[in-house]
Amino acid sequence: MKYIKKVLGSDLKKYTMVVALALLIIVFNIISGGRMLTSSNFQNLLSGNAYVLVLALGMLMVIVIGQIDLSVGSVAGFSGMVMALAARDLNLPWWAAVLIAIAIGLLAGAWQGFFLSRLGIPGFITTLGGMMIFRGGVIWISRSISVPAPSELKWFGAGYLPEWGPSFTGMNNSTLLMGLIGIAVYIALQLYKYQHTLDEDGKKGPLWAVITRIALMGLLIGYFTWLFGSGRYGTSFPVPGLILLILIIIYHTITQRTRFGRHVYAVGGNKSAAALSGVNVKRTYFLTMVNMSFLAAIAGILFVGRSTAAGPADGTSWEMDAIASVFIGGAAVSGGVGTILATMVGGMVMAVLNNGLMLMGVGADRTQVIKGFVLLAAVAFDVYNKHTGRGNAAA
Repeated sequence: MKYIKKVLGSDLKKYTMVVALALLIIVFNIISGGRMLTSSNFQNLLSGNAYVLVLALGMLMVIVIGQIDLSVGSVAGFSGMVMALAARDLNLPWWAAVLIAIAIGLLAGAWQGFFLSRLGIPGFITTLGGMMIFRGGVIWISRSISVPAPSELKWFGAGYLPEWGPSFTGMNNSTLLMGLIGIAVYIALQLYKYQHTLDEDGKKGPLWAVITRIALMGLLIGYFTWLFGSGRYGTSFPVPGLILLILIIIYHTITQRTRFGRHVYAVGGNKSAAALSGVNVKRTYFLTMVNMSFLAAIAGILFVGRSTAAGPADGTSWEMDAIASVFIGGAAVSGGVGTILATMVGGMVMAVLNNGLMLMGVGADRTQVIKGFVLLAAVAFDVYNKHTGRGNAAA
């Protein structure tokens, strides 16, 4: 056990959901006769759930400040519908329609952020009203009819990284290059951390532990590079997955390395203490809600691009999956705790559950029941950790 702690760190509890995710994948792969771990299935799994994971990025920050946003699915659906209508009825180019959708998201977030930050109306009530307004708005402006989306958006919602050059490995070169860059970046980060981090005795940790971490992560990245890059001709790593990956890097940096990120956690941990230390609580509330609706618009654009049309039911119950992803990832119900990477693990747990149960032929009704029990178990685990003084697994 001590050698495992040398490699993974002393707090092994933060890997609980990672282990659970790995076990889920293995179990579903066995039960489905190997259909889980295939190129086509994982490509569909990632591109089909990217929009929920994008929502989860913003929802984490909202929950960390001690609030909740119930309107994200409706904002996403409304933004996507406005985009499709603008392109069809106003003959706007696809990029202009996308900008309008993003502007809708920003305005929705600013409106809800105003009620929360300036008028003091709790986020639950503010966004509950927003959910009803924007859900009704989608049905109203669409007249309950689906609207075709610009064909260019299909690449963003359902496209793949392009092929180029000779393929000596039998893999998509773009996916292979992305995997090699990922391994190189991870090696550089681990070596930098080794050089600049000291243990309790003021010494560097064992080099063999760093090499072992690099080898294990290199194998993992290499396997998924092969999985995504070795599918049928014309497929590779999904473009929605690349967009999600870029957003994960950006928001991980924001939450962990910027002053705004520190303010988000400070407000969620203790609003009064944060205010006394100079944090602008109202501004933090406002920007967090604006950011959430901005990401909702991005999610709506990705979904419309994948489905090639905006429908009146788009966004229905998306907020439930986003909230569940955050809590399964270990965020505290009371706020102040949670990370981007842990939330993505929680989101992948939800995605693998959906996908695995579908491969088993389980209906949507029973799938919802199972997902509900998983969410309750994750929150119960968080509450248990607090009562026993162990802290949060995602901290």
